Amino acid sequence: MPAAETLPLGAATPHAIDPAILGEAADWLVRLQSGEASQADRDGLARWRALDPAHEAAWLRAEGLLRTFGQVPAPLGRGTLARLRRPGRRAAMGLGLISLLAPLAWLGGRRAPWQTWTADLSTETGQRITVTLADGTLLQMNTRSAVDIAFDASARVLTLRSGEILLTSPQDADSRALPPFEVRTAQGSLRPLGTHYAVRQMAGATRVSVFSGAVALRPAQGHPMVLRAGEQASFTARDISPVGEADPNAQLWGQGMLMAQDLRLGTLLDELGRYHRGVLRRDPAVEDLAVTGAFPLDDIPRSLSLLSQTLPVRLGGYPPYWITVERAPDRRPNGAR
Repeated sequence: MPAAETLPLGAATPHAIDPAILGEAADWLVRLQSGEASQADRDGLARWRALDPAHEAAWLRAEGLLRTFGQVPAPLGRGTLARLRRPGRRAAMGLGLISLLAPLAWLGGRRAPWQTWTADLSTETGQRITVTLADGTLLQMNTRSAVDIAFDASARVLTLRSGEILLTSPQDADSRALPPFEVRTAQGSLRPLGTHYAVRQMAGATRVSVFSGAVALRPAQGHPMVLRAGEQASFTARDISPVGEADPNAQLWGQGMLMAQDLRLGTLLDELGRYHRGVLRRDPAVEDLAVTGAFPLDDIPRSLSLLSQTLPVRLGGYPPYWITVERAPDRRPNGAR
């Protein structure tokens, strides 16, 4: 179940660490996780950690983040890495392979999580939280999301750094007594007009779905436009896409469900992969299969197991951390056509 809390006006993450130092800690962690670190590397890390208290704080946060993102259980990961450092041991088998490669796949392909350390609020892989802001706005954050919050007497600004959020404006608030509420993204900004809406930061664009009320979109270098209830659009820094129909099921992640209606399996797996605390791969042969169903987001291995009940697929790899969705072998008897 997602956590819920009330955030004071203008609250921010305590003990902020310089992003440059966090980046150095990330680089050290990647080097130490590679399985090829030398004693000189480990000595270098020790010197770096001792050089400044901020270095030590960044390193501890790096270790903690890797654990909380859940790629491998911490004791298993530490034990596997220790075995890999012993010469002559063939540790690249079974769960040992998963424990080594899952963190490296995450570190190599998902740089963004390191940048969320300095965000006011962020969620881990598979985590969803609900927060009531000081003005009564209800904020729901999806998996792998990060926001900054800056409220004062002149403005209420929420910046979406990454991921996806659902926002519900307070019904009993006197908007005349409050400064304007604004959501900022990499491509521009938007202002709600008494509404319930979703905002997702995508690669090079922001997608907005309005479920009630209206939202004014303003690309950084383009013309503004108002989206009404039931409408959806994406915008870049320069322009806004044609308006489409908002899928009401798109907000069900707030209730821990993902609905699919004649959806490509490849698309479904991309979405489920956002919540999976590990590596999720698939055989290209299954990508275009059509899927319809409801899939719980709090147990991705269970959701994936549902696929084999209706589709010609099976789960390979080393569940639950490393899962490959494969084409199931033909079950017809020999000689059958």
